[in-house]
Amino acid sequence: MAVTDTQNPLLGETTCSSLLQKLQQIWDEVGESDEERDRMLLQIEKECLDVYKRKVEQAAKSRAQLLQALSDSKVELSSLSSALGEKSFVGIPEEASGTIKEQLAAIAPALEQLWEQKEERVKEFSDVQSQIQKICEEIAGSLNLSDHPPVVDETDLSLKKFDEYQAHLQELQKEKSDRLHKVLEFVSTVHDLCAVLGMDFFSTVTEVHPSLNDSTGVQSKSISNDTLSRLAKTVLALKEDKKQRLHKLQELATQLIDLWNLMDTPAEERRLFDHVTCNISASVDEVTVPGALALDLIEQAEVEVERLDQLKASRMKEIAFKKQSELEEIFARAHIEIDPVAAREKIMTLIDSGNIEPTELLADMDNQIANAKEESLSRKDILDKVEKWMSACEEESWLEDYNRFIAGFLGVSAFNITDITLLKQDENRYNASRGAHLNLKRAEKARILVNKIPALVDTLVAKTRTWEEERGLSFTYDGVPLLAMLDEYAMLRQEREEEKRRMKESKKFQELQSTEQETIFGSKPSPARPAGTKKVVGPRANGSGGGGANGTPSRRLSLNQNGSRSASAVKEGRRESARLAAPVNYVAISKEDTASHVSGTDPLPASP
Repeated sequence: MAVTDTQNPLLGETTCSSLLQKLQQIWDEVGESDEERDRMLLQIEKECLDVYKRKVEQAAKSRAQLLQALSDSKVELSSLSSALGEKSFVGIPEEASGTIKEQLAAIAPALEQLWEQKEERVKEFSDVQSQIQKICEEIAGSLNLSDHPPVVDETDLSLKKFDEYQAHLQELQKEKSDRLHKVLEFVSTVHDLCAVLGMDFFSTVTEVHPSLNDSTGVQSKSISNDTLSRLAKTVLALKEDKKQRLHKLQELATQLIDLWNLMDTPAEERRLFDHVTCNISASVDEVTVPGALALDLIEQAEVEVERLDQLKASRMKEIAFKKQSELEEIFARAHIEIDPVAAREKIMTLIDSGNIEPTELLADMDNQIANAKEESLSRKDILDKVEKWMSACEEESWLEDYNRFIAGFLGVSAFNITDITLLKQDENRYNASRGAHLNLKRAEKARILVNKIPALVDTLVAKTRTWEEERGLSFTYDGVPLLAMLDEYAMLRQEREEEKRRMKESKKFQELQSTEQETIFGSKPSPARPAGTKKVVGPRANGSGGGGANGTPSRRLSLNQNGSRSASAVKEGRRESARLAAPVNYVAISKEDTASHVSGTDPLPASP
């Protein structure tokens, strides 16, 4: 009832004025004094003031919070823009206007959009940095050691920074690709080397790193520096092992071939080791057949060499004589005189006495063969010139015989190929003979070769003296000092030249007497041959020239009983071959053309 009374009948609600009136009515009814009434009113005012103060403080505090939120929003907006590298953003209001709440409401959408963009950017950065971290761990060899994702620096999420991470990632990916390619190359090389060496490839690469073994099911290969280093060392070790094995196999193959040749091993037995001997001259890179350098193959070759060595010891005499024959053949080709009978007797004595090991004897004979080959090589140049000299001397002898034959054919006392005037006088009859033009061509070539003999002899003498001075030995040709042979040839050649000169002077004297007789008795008779001459059959052309005539060295006439050449034998051969005889190696002249020109006292020419 009291509450209803205190309500304003006009307003229909309770107000401070209506309550104050109600309070006055109560005081009047109670009879409160004025002092008490003033005190109570003052207390009411004070309480009302406190309420207002609290409300004002709360309102001020709320405003401060809104201002702080607005400030924080602006700072956050600026921070996000800076982190994202966005200098200007479309959703940000250019100027602050309106109430605080209106300003907050205007900034909120831009903040929300920047936050979403930041989250996306952080995720992108995290993905890129995770990939970078993974590749770095692979290169470092510490893959899967860290399960924590990389920490993203949210203060810099700009596209520029992101591009830097992307570029770094691409560099790492390229490096990873290069490393993987190098790893695969190493693995392929190891596979090929293991195949050639007969080694287990999987166990070899597993020792380097388990991921290199495809049979383990590991998808990614290790590309760390340690793996690459160990792969490189493995490849070097395998290559060195391959080189050593190949060297060992080639030594065994050489020994096998030498032993086979010594003992005349049949081809069927040799073919059993074709896989060994096929690489005897191959380089390391050329050996690529799987199992070509396996240890069991090398052991098999070693066993065969040992077996053949034992067999060789039982056939020592046969082998030693075979090497002696090789040595004698080398000396024979080099025209070095030795005593083969004494050498073979010495070998027999050494083997029978048992004072020397078979291997030592064969090694000594191998050294003799090597020294003989070396000496033969040092004599080769001189021997080649000796052969040329002897061939030239044979042609010289042939040319002299040919000149005498033509002189007899033409009925003149002498004939020289350099002056063919007399031959042209009887050209028709001479050319009609079978093959005469071949003899004439050979004679022209022989004259050119003979003219070179003095220079060839001088060169041969100089080289021989140089050879003897360098070695302090006399250069012998089948036991005869070569310089002595050359001196004898020079002496005989000089004697022959003097004989030719005397014959020429005698011819001039005879021509002079003939001229005087013409003056006294009349003209000179025709130089034609007498009609009653004996038939002459010329030798064939293009044969080997005979030696000995004109003092030329003859291999056939200068050989003594021991097959060696001596100075006296050479001289006797020269003198005997200097006798006048029918020429050899000419084309026969037809019977019809020569029947009327053959003298009854002329000797029959020797047929080849």
